[in-house]
Amino acid sequence: MGQVLVIFAHPAFQRSRANRALLRAASTTEGVTVHDLYETYPDFLIDVRDEQQLLEKHDAVVLQHPFFWYSSPALIKEWLDLVLEYRWAYGEGGDALRGKILAQAITAGGPVNAYRREGPNHFTVRELLAPYEQTARLCGMGYAEAYAVHGVNHLDEAALAEAARGYQSWLEALRDGSAPQWLAPPSS
Repeated sequence: MGQVLVIFAHPAFQRSRANRALLRAASTTEGVTVHDLYETYPDFLIDVRDEQQLLEKHDAVVLQHPFFWYSSPALIKEWLDLVLEYRWAYGEGGDALRGKILAQAITAGGPVNAYRREGPNHFTVRELLAPYEQTARLCGMGYAEAYAVHGVNHLDEAALAEAARGYQSWLEALRDGSAPQWLAPPSS
């Protein structure tokens, strides 16, 4: 059984029913560590070495966040920019993350059918998440199929509970190595 690190970021967490439900599910899942970036770094002053040590202790990393403007909140980008250093995460001698899995858990206001070629967003979720998949590739990581909760502004409590149960099952599959992957980690 592996260890999963959930890197959570939401600048308005108190208003997010969906992310609260998902975070509760993650917090109660065996083998999962939840790390809230906005709680830890409200000033955006990221302790790079602490973050790298946290990553080294886990086999899979999940970026959990709302899908803002087809991307992540700013603190996730800042975290990626600073923590995934050359010669540590990639490049010459940068193999600290090699063989680990990167994944995303996102919440989106739009319905699932909005994320297709014929839909109003013109791209699939996978296509919109391509920069993260490429980040995994650059770091020698695998990239698991994303967990996405759509139409979050219209979900009732029963639907939120169902999404949370699904997230917990997805995290368990990620932990146990059985989650579907879009990109397998390179062989050693």
